[in-house]
Amino acid sequence: MALSNEDLPPAWLRDYATIEADIGRMEEFAAKLDAEVRDNFTPHVARIYDDMSVDLPEVYTDFPELASFVDAHQASALDTADLIYFYREATGAFATAAGTVSAQYRDADAFATARVSDVKEALNATSAATPEAGWRPPDA
Repeated sequence: MALSNEDLPPAWLRDYATIEADIGRMEEFAAKLDAEVRDNFTPHVARIYDDMSVDLPEVYTDFPELASFVDAHQASALDTADLIYFYREATGAFATAAGTVSAQYRDADAFATARVSDVKEALNATSAATPEAGWRPPDA
């Protein structure tokens, strides 16, 4: 039975070869990524977060552009601080998902049994809920 057009990949991608994954390399990648985040990123998160989330003094002036700049700067700094914190969480989760998939298929013919849905499932298992307004990360 032929696939419907909805089930086919985009026309520009149809003549490409299949995508293959090297499970051993995926496991190695997961371990190195996890170690990199744990050893070289996580120790600095609290300090960076503290530096980026410092409240600036309120601007008392008849110069509305300055007040607007300070407000925009404060919002940008807090967004950056949150991004730094969640980078650690998301990267660690990505490493965990890669490790899960590689462990699941280590002893199998991965090219015959692995499915995209398995990878999506592993990634979904590590996803975190969206932070609420006013959220602050715990001490790293």
